[in-house]
Amino acid sequence: MKITHINVYQVDLPLHEGRYSWSNDNAVDVFDSTVVAVETDAGITGYAECCPLGPAYLPAYAAGVRAGLKEIGPKLIGADPTHLGVLNRRMDEALRGHAYVKAAIDVACWDILGKASNLPVYVLLGGAQQQDIKLYRAISQEAPEEMARKIAGYRGQGYTKFQLKVGGDANTDIARIRACREVLAPTDILIADSNTGWTIHEAARVVNAVRDVDVYIEQPCYTYEECLATRRRTPLPFVLDENIDGIGILQRAIADGAMDAINLKISKVGGLTKAREMRDLCIANGVAMTIEDTWGGDIVTAAIAHLARSTPEDFLLSATDFNSYVTKSIAKGAPKRVDGKMTAADRPGLGVEPIFEALGKPVIAI
Repeated sequence: MKITHINVYQVDLPLHEGRYSWSNDNAVDVFDSTVVAVETDAGITGYAECCPLGPAYLPAYAAGVRAGLKEIGPKLIGADPTHLGVLNRRMDEALRGHAYVKAAIDVACWDILGKASNLPVYVLLGGAQQQDIKLYRAISQEAPEEMARKIAGYRGQGYTKFQLKVGGDANTDIARIRACREVLAPTDILIADSNTGWTIHEAARVVNAVRDVDVYIEQPCYTYEECLATRRRTPLPFVLDENIDGIGILQRAIADGAMDAINLKISKVGGLTKAREMRDLCIANGVAMTIEDTWGGDIVTAAIAHLARSTPEDFLLSATDFNSYVTKSIAKGAPKRVDGKMTAADRPGLGVEPIFEALGKPVIAI
């Protein structure tokens, strides 16, 4: 089997809540997502989606996905999409870095492999370790009482895990954490995600002030070294996200005892091939994961569901249904949340088909 064509689409994804805000006064009103269709001489087409949160979050941006695909796409014509290790080496040789660009091709080729073998992707990733995947809800940064009000509302939809966007003023963040914990049941999970927003002294102050609260602390500071210093100051469970962008830093963090869990974002690490490697390394070393991505719609959510469903429940802290945050559907057959949970389709590949009326015409044809 050989790749014959690559078509690239751009689609805007507005938010139900109107705006998503996080640390350092960053906010997004409409997400700019890229959908990729990889066509083959066997008549099988694989689909994927990449939607960076923005350059203020990670070294990735929406227009960069399309620019990168335009650069590497011609070099992939004629490659066998089912030989994923070979394909990833070819992409790495063609373009240094820019893992998020390659992720779109990698995930589309997993979709092709699943369709060619008549198996869902979760089977190819290791098999069904669980049926229902428990989801978290991200709570955009607002006043403490408003964030607590939203958590109470989402609990009514079946969510039991919440990621609280902090990383602002330390006094306000302490109030946010306490107000939100108060509206939760003792068994609910609360994660205070600073998104690199605190300095070391602010992080030290916050973790000390909430040491009596049942809460996870996520990515408090910008650098790995700053996060490690904060980790050593608190007994609270600790999550790393932005710093864990590849298997090398994951190995270092495991050796340093730098965290109890990571956020494993598929596009951040280069796609399902590399995410699976990191997932398996975490399992071997007792590190839990939130499996998700930087953002996206139906196709991103499908990829998350397949990786999460093939991950043992004991090691899955949570996952994300990004398609429930946005107002536009771009694919049929995508996972849908039911009582705070979702699952991956049993259909071959990712189990989704794009709604081309929503995507429009390709912006790049290779």
